[in-house]
Amino acid sequence: MDDRIEKQLAFSLEIDKVKNIFRQTHLSGKGRNENDAEHSWHMAVMAYLLREYANEKVDIAKVMLMCLIHDIVEIDAGDTYAYDPVGLQTQKAREEAAKKRLFSILPDEQASELTALFDEFEAYETAESKFAHAMDNLQPLILNNSNNGGDWKEHNVTSEQIYNRQNKTKLGSEKLFEITDNIIKENIAKGNII
Repeated sequence: MDDRIEKQLAFSLEIDKVKNIFRQTHLSGKGRNENDAEHSWHMAVMAYLLREYANEKVDIAKVMLMCLIHDIVEIDAGDTYAYDPVGLQTQKAREEAAKKRLFSILPDEQASELTALFDEFEAYETAESKFAHAMDNLQPLILNNSNNGGDWKEHNVTSEQIYNRQNKTKLGSEKLFEITDNIIKENIAKGNII
C-alpha cells in the first residue's frame, strides 16, 4: 500500500472514534444521548433539505462537508455543551490542538483542505459557514423540542442562553430563525425553558 492511501485509511479509521463522543442532546422519542457522528450526519441531511431557506446562495456540497467534519475535533477535545460557561472558556484551545493532530494524519493537501474548511466554519464569515452554523443550532433544537425540552430542563437553561446562541441562526437563515423563535417561545410558555 502506498503512503498516500495508507494515510487516508488511517484518518478514515481515526474518525470512527467520533461515534463514541456523546452529546447532551437526546435522540427524538426520548432516546439515548446522540453521538457526534449522528449529529453531523443529521445536520448534513438537514442542510441539503433546507438549502432553499439559506439567506444567500450556498455551495451545498461545501456546507454538507462542513457539517460532517465540524465536530471531528471532539475526538480529542471532547464535546463542550453549548451552555457550559466553564467548558466554553477552553474549547477553542482544545479544538485547535485536536485539529492539528487529527488532520495531520492525512496527506498534506487533504490536511490543508480540511483544516481550511474547519477554519472557515469556525470563522463564521461565509454564506456556507453561516448556513452550516444554522444547522448546528437547529438540529439539537428540534430534537430537544421533540423531547418536551428535557435537555433544557435538565440543565436549567434560560431563554437568554438559548437566544444568545440561536440569534446567530438568522445570519444563515432568517426563515429558519423564525421557526426557531417560535419553538423557543412555545417552550418558554410550557415551562421547559426558564
